[in-house]
Amino acid sequence: MVTLLGYFGFIEVKIGKTSGSRVKFENSEGTPIMLHKPHPNGIMKKYQLKQLKEILDL
Repeated sequence: MVTLLGYFGFIEVKIGKTSGSRVKFENSEGTPIMLHKPHPNGIMKKYQLKQLKEILDL
């Protein structure tokens, strides 16, 4: 997902040491995308993919 979001101009923003599994991405316009690292199996949830699709206008 990091590679895909990078293709759309998003970079990972470091939230801080207490962010846990939360990851924030922003593009040059400041549009935020907040995700949780999927665990334990590394597979993203359907609602996360739906949110990304809406934000990226796909």
